[in-house]
Amino acid sequence: MVNDILKGRDIIVVGQQPWDVEIGSNCKNLALEFSRHNRVLYVNSALDRRNKIKNADDPKIQKRVEVVNGRMDGLVELKENLWNLYPDEIIESINWMPHNFIYTFLNRINNRRFARSIDKAAKRLGFNNYILFNDDDLFKSFYLKEMLKPALSIFYSRDYLLSVDYWKVHGKTMEPALIKKSDLCVANSTYLAAYCKKYNPNSHYVGQGCDLEMFTNQQELPIPADVEPIKKPVIGYVGALQSIRLDIELLEHIAKTKPEWSIVLVGPEDEVFRASNLHQIKNIHFLGGKDPSTLPSYINSFDVCLNPQSVNQVTIGNYPRKIDEYLAMGKPTVATRTEAMSVFEEHTYLGATKEDYVTLIEKALTEDSAEKQQQRIGFATTHTWENNVKEIYKAINQTERRK
Repeated sequence: MVNDILKGRDIIVVGQQPWDVEIGSNCKNLALEFSRHNRVLYVNSALDRRNKIKNADDPKIQKRVEVVNGRMDGLVELKENLWNLYPDEIIESINWMPHNFIYTFLNRINNRRFARSIDKAAKRLGFNNYILFNDDDLFKSFYLKEMLKPALSIFYSRDYLLSVDYWKVHGKTMEPALIKKSDLCVANSTYLAAYCKKYNPNSHYVGQGCDLEMFTNQQELPIPADVEPIKKPVIGYVGALQSIRLDIELLEHIAKTKPEWSIVLVGPEDEVFRASNLHQIKNIHFLGGKDPSTLPSYINSFDVCLNPQSVNQVTIGNYPRKIDEYLAMGKPTVATRTEAMSVFEEHTYLGATKEDYVTLIEKALTEDSAEKQQQRIGFATTHTWENNVKEIYKAINQTERRK
């Protein structure tokens, strides 16, 4: 049996998001969980020259410049076993270049600078035989395996990056190559695990952790004042209303097919949503963005929760944390069937067409029960960062045992 624990190791984490980013980050949560039993160095992105010039007034950029100029120590202890590194090197802004030998040459220089900064910090901390954990950083970390020579190199896939313009030009070549040369690939959705496996047979689905404390044991919350006057049943969605991710035609079909239902959408809208016909449909209610602390109250007021996803390259592989939040509150949930949603099959209603959605919402309304609610809550609460990291540890131990 492969162990699901890793203790006393040194782990270096590189990725796209710095520690001082305001939004939540998978990588930060994983680093915190790693640090419970191991020493962890979390490396911020290196400062690139374009950002240094363009955002010179940003305090975060100014701090990085101070580190680069040697006026501030870039190695910061965050807590026991966990350090954050602000690299003391500047990298060149080269993503605009075509993918050719000049780009490759300059990117290798960027990698060398980045690796040099990491290596200095690792030596200061006395890191030995360390594991390199790369959170989807395709470019400036492409050569770190060769330059840092870690005991084990891990590529972590949690988004299909090639659907985003920034990553396309160079990523189409570099992502498969980086996946292939990594010792181990782990992914937070079954879709992304299968994608990685095309290039590296040692690829594993490891699940996803979620911070669900604010959504659990919250079934007695009061109904928000702006939901109170809305006619039941309430079919609701909470989250950013982005046309690239959500199916506007689907929402229109549900509302027009069932005018006796109230469709409640909680979250900020993009321009396409703001200009859509949905605003002219009487039983669709846009409530706008809300303070995150109030979201459990809104979810609690819904009779059925929705995740009306469009199926495209941006959405098909993403792990839907929103579903865990709905289920943690015991709510019947109707969502679009994708490969990433397959892990929720037994606890949600999955549809492929707009007609499916109407049928499944009707079913969800009629067969909800206290027993089903408890089953949903129990399932959602298994998706912890601890369990997520245990699966990563299993894959690490299995890989090292083979090596």
